[in-house]
Amino acid sequence: MSNMLSTPKRKWIAASAMAMTVAAGTLGAGFVNTQPAIAQQVGTDVGSPPMSGFADLVESVSPAVVSVQVSAEVPVQQIQRGPNFEFEFPDLPEDHPLRRFFDQFEEPFNAPNPERPNRPRDFMQAVGSGFIISADGYIVTNNHVVQDATEVTVLLEDDTELAVDIVGTDPRTDLALLKVQDDRDDLPYVEFSADEARVGDWVVAVGNPFGLGGTVTAGIVSARGRDINASAYDDFLQIDAAVNRGNSGGPSFNTQGEVVGVNTAIFSPSGGNVGIAFAIPASVATDVISQLREDGVVTRGFLGVSLQDLNQDLSDALGLANTNGALVTQPIEGAPASDAGVQSGDVIVSVDGEGVESGRDLSRVISQRSPGSTVELGIIRNGEEIDISVSLDRLEDEEPEAPASAEQPEPEEPQATGSEIGLSVMANPEGDGIVVASVEPDSLAANSGIIRGDVIEQANGGVVSTPDDFVAAIDAATEQGKSAISLRISRDGVVRFVGVPLSAEE
Repeated sequence: MSNMLSTPKRKWIAASAMAMTVAAGTLGAGFVNTQPAIAQQVGTDVGSPPMSGFADLVESVSPAVVSVQVSAEVPVQQIQRGPNFEFEFPDLPEDHPLRRFFDQFEEPFNAPNPERPNRPRDFMQAVGSGFIISADGYIVTNNHVVQDATEVTVLLEDDTELAVDIVGTDPRTDLALLKVQDDRDDLPYVEFSADEARVGDWVVAVGNPFGLGGTVTAGIVSARGRDINASAYDDFLQIDAAVNRGNSGGPSFNTQGEVVGVNTAIFSPSGGNVGIAFAIPASVATDVISQLREDGVVTRGFLGVSLQDLNQDLSDALGLANTNGALVTQPIEGAPASDAGVQSGDVIVSVDGEGVESGRDLSRVISQRSPGSTVELGIIRNGEEIDISVSLDRLEDEEPEAPASAEQPEPEEPQATGSEIGLSVMANPEGDGIVVASVEPDSLAANSGIIRGDVIEQANGGVVSTPDDFVAAIDAATEQGKSAISLRISRDGVVRFVGVPLSAEE
């Protein structure tokens, strides 16, 4: 056994991400072979940005953008003040209109209104944005704008107020569909873009920030595919057009006047715009809104596995060509994946021939499949490529929990060591696997996130029942020329895989 060596810190993948339960499915092609890069000149034919402004565009689309006004009854303790807005006007008299105008922002727009004495104390009002997508009055907004609403109205650009019904909501994507109660067939409307927005494309956001009414801001698509931990299906556009509270549910348009995103969230330490906003892409919204319009609910395919993403150490330990794919930590008992033969440790690299880049990709793709449909999973198991057909179930509102492991016993005296990676282990008196008795500070194991009390269930792809099994697994991985060893670890009822380097980085 060689001496323990230190290596730069490797972050432990959060347990919550590891235990993400898939109702989901995939993208990309299994293994993507890299090709030598060929130098070439770029930036020679990039077109020109519009220099005449967006006035014609705004004039065309604004009639279809609405302010969404919501009344709801909530417990008083749920009505919270937002951040205060401070303005200094030393030269303005107390009764000056501008002072009175800005003073209103010292109270959040969803605070109880003292001028409505007949309202119960637990009554609140909120405002958001939305946009009309059909002449007969279907309107798209965010779920969080109308959630728990007792009454919803929309205000058109010409100040016409219309009562609306909630057709359906989808909390997982934060989308909602409304319908004007009146029989109308003459309302102005806009359409979703059929083309994906590209990074650098112009976007124009129209909405109702802070309840001010129709407000227009412009910017560009800053990034795509953003995951903000809102749900397992995050695939947001990031835009730098100014978006604030009240813009939620409003549209972002491309220069053709098509909706490329539904403004949903902002990143802001202060509560106001700092140039980072997130919009649901048209490609996601189109499918969800279509289902809400037809059925009032969204149904998604359900695979039934807990997943984690791959990092370089895990990829090396599993003998993979890259870090593409979704690693199955545990199939849910009785779920479609388990019934079809998917096992813990399988790496799902494709769905119906299209590659999977991550667990989030897999979740999103499976969610877009219909319950009852069959998908072909491309899987790498113990270095071999296999295909498994799975008939998807329906994702319920409450997803089944992933299997939980038994509580870890308190370590006693170690019975063996894995000094190459910096830990000692002992037999597990409570059940299967072996227990980590100690971890050397700043060792390879410590820097991979392993801690005292972890239960190691597998090492190098094989079950370990005794400390000697663990030592043998390390020796086998070394003899196989691997740069890292994969360990399946249970901690606090959560199972995940960890790739531990077998030697320090040079």
